Amino acid sequence: MTEQCCGSCNSGARDNTPQISDGTGVVQGGYVSEYRVPKMDCPSEEGVIRMALDGVEPKVTLEFDTPNRKVRIFHENNAEVIEERMRSVGLSATLESTLPVADDALARAQASAQQEAQRESGILKWLLAINGIMFVIEITVGWWAQSTGLIADSLDMFADAAVYGVALFAVGHSTRMKLRAAHLSGWFQVILALGALSEVVRRLVYGSDPISGLMMSFGLVALAANVLCLLLIAKSRDSGAHMKASWIFSANDVIANLGVILAGFLVAWTGSRYPDLVIGLMIGVVVLNGARRILKMKS
Repeated sequence: MTEQCCGSCNSGARDNTPQISDGTGVVQGGYVSEYRVPKMDCPSEEGVIRMALDGVEPKVTLEFDTPNRKVRIFHENNAEVIEERMRSVGLSATLESTLPVADDALARAQASAQQEAQRESGILKWLLAINGIMFVIEITVGWWAQSTGLIADSLDMFADAAVYGVALFAVGHSTRMKLRAAHLSGWFQVILALGALSEVVRRLVYGSDPISGLMMSFGLVALAANVLCLLLIAKSRDSGAHMKASWIFSANDVIANLGVILAGFLVAWTGSRYPDLVIGLMIGVVVLNGARRILKMKS
C-alpha cells in the first residue's frame, strides 16, 4: 500500500503529534488496543485502516501516531474482530497490547475527535461562504462583461460551494460516508463543467465581446479568495476523502483564476475574443479532470 503514498507523506512523517480520527464513531468504554503498523507512513494507509474498521460493531475510536507507526483503538468486547480487520489491510499490523481503558484516556480521545470534527466544520463553513459569494459576483460580472472565462469560473465556484456543503455534511460521519460525499461532489463537478463548456460553445456560435478590464480585475479578486481557501484547508486536507476533494477543487480554482487574468490581458492586447473562449474551455477541462481525480478516490 505504501506505493500509493501521496506527496503529503513527508510532511506528515515529521509531525510527532498523534492524530485522532472520528471516522468510525465513539466507543462508550472498554479497552484500548495498541497496534504497531510498520507500513503505515502516510494518510493513504490511515485511510485504509479507517475503511477496514468502519463497519465494526460496537463502533471504535482510533488514535493515530503515524510517525511511530502505531494505532490505538478504543473498543469494547470485539478485540478478535478488530485484530482480524487489522491483519486484512496488508500493512503488517501486529497487536502490542490490550488493556482496560482508563476513563481519562477515553475522554481525551473522544474530546480530540470531537474537536477535530468541529474544526473541519468551521473551515468548511468559511469555504462555503467564500465560494457562494464569489459565485454571485463572478456570474453577474461575467454576464455583463460577456466573458466565458468569468462565467466558467463562476460555475466552478458554485460547484465548489456545493462540494463544501456536501463535505460539511460528511464531517463526523463514517469514512464510507465521507467517500460517498466526495464522489457525490465529483459527479456534481462533472455536471457544472459540462455547463461551462456548453456556454463556451454558445458564445463561439453567437459571438461575444469580452471586457478585458473586468476579466483581469475580478480574476484577481477570485484568485485572492481561492488562495485564502487553500490556506484555510491546508492542514486538514488529509483527514478524509471529503477534505481531499475540497483541497483538489480549491487548487484547481487557483489555476483557473490565473488563466482568466491571462486571458483578460490577451483580449486587451490582441482585441480578439478567442483568448476568453480558450480559457473558458480550459477551465471546463480542468474542472473535469478534478472531478475525475475525486471519483477515483478509494480512501
